[in-house]
Amino acid sequence: MDRHLRFDSLHNFRDLGGYSTPDRRRIRPGRLYRSDSLGKVRKGTEDWSRFLSLGVRTVVDLRHPWEIEKRGRVPDDASFSYHNLSIEHRPYDQPALPPEVDPGPYLAERYMEVAQDGTKEIRRALELIVAAAESSDPLVFHCASGKDRTGQLAAFVLSLLGVPDETIIEDYSLTELAAPAILAAWTAREGRAPTWLGFGRAPATVMRTYLAAMKARHGSIERYVTEELSLDASELASRLRASLLEPRPTTWPLLTYRRATPSDAPALVRLRDTAALRQLARGIDQWKPGEKDETHFHTRMREGEVWLAYADDRPTGAYELWWDDPAAWGPRPADAGYIHRLMTVPHTSPPGTGRHLLTHAESRITAKGRPHARLDCLATNPALRSYYEAAGYEVVGEQRAKEGGSGSPYAVTLLEKRLG
Repeated sequence: MDRHLRFDSLHNFRDLGGYSTPDRRRIRPGRLYRSDSLGKVRKGTEDWSRFLSLGVRTVVDLRHPWEIEKRGRVPDDASFSYHNLSIEHRPYDQPALPPEVDPGPYLAERYMEVAQDGTKEIRRALELIVAAAESSDPLVFHCASGKDRTGQLAAFVLSLLGVPDETIIEDYSLTELAAPAILAAWTAREGRAPTWLGFGRAPATVMRTYLAAMKARHGSIERYVTEELSLDASELASRLRASLLEPRPTTWPLLTYRRATPSDAPALVRLRDTAALRQLARGIDQWKPGEKDETHFHTRMREGEVWLAYADDRPTGAYELWWDDPAAWGPRPADAGYIHRLMTVPHTSPPGTGRHLLTHAESRITAKGRPHARLDCLATNPALRSYYEAAGYEVVGEQRAKEGGSGSPYAVTLLEKRLG
């Protein structure tokens, strides 16, 4: 249900496939991966078998040589070539930073140093990525946590492929899903917790600030590549797009639905956190990662209904259905179902999945014998309001002090649809 591929020893291994460009193409899955340190993988383990099964032909390790000497590197194997390109020339000790340091401006400034210092290594990394793409050979690049140096190289490649900035920011922030495991692994290894509260975190503000700084200094990522890396950015982008992009599918499988069970709660938490990160990357300050835990979904299953949608066997979305909602609507007769947490899997769901989820929820309300479907959206989110209005919902009021998952009241627009 998310981009992270399952490994026992790796926490941040992801496929960049599926991200779309404005010309309705998408990155081919299974061709370009980003990861935390592959030095944690050992031969003879299930992780090693999982890694080899991906068919990776090129590994680009962005760490310092001293990091490799201390923590190890991916094991040698005849199936792939290994390249160490240390793009960071001014190392800094993230765990030892004071707790009050704001990750946004601090990390963005470090990334600007990398862009200034690591031109030779960044250039070579891009050349390797282009060569692998044109050979149709999968490639993975990584650093230690798969966040900073890896995130910066991912931003360059995604930008050259034509992926919008908000998606680049979203991709960066997905490390937030791995942050607890990254923190736990570091603490267990070092026998102490880092002093910096931002350790392992990847808030959207970091990449947003960095992209703005790059454009302020260089005009664009493409101009940086041309002027600072001495590469023809236009030619490089054309070669990458020709090799890594494919048309979006024109036909999609029909959605099927399954009522969620308690064992689905971890996946639902993951989907909700992913949706929250997607919102934050686009400047929508409504959902926050970590607000809803497994207990929340257990409660919603017990007191109402939670449904999962699938395209073939692949999860593609979910929603909650409540039978009352006094926090938003106050005391009401039993004449409606209340739709909450309408979520779709970003980038890989069939077009119109959200509308199909709404239709399925409405059918459940009708089956209950209730004539109205009701929902709410953040009063400051006019785009979402318009989406629901296009689906037949009418604005019927506003709740100015709904209690959210953070405990802070916020205003919501109330929408209703007469069914049947």
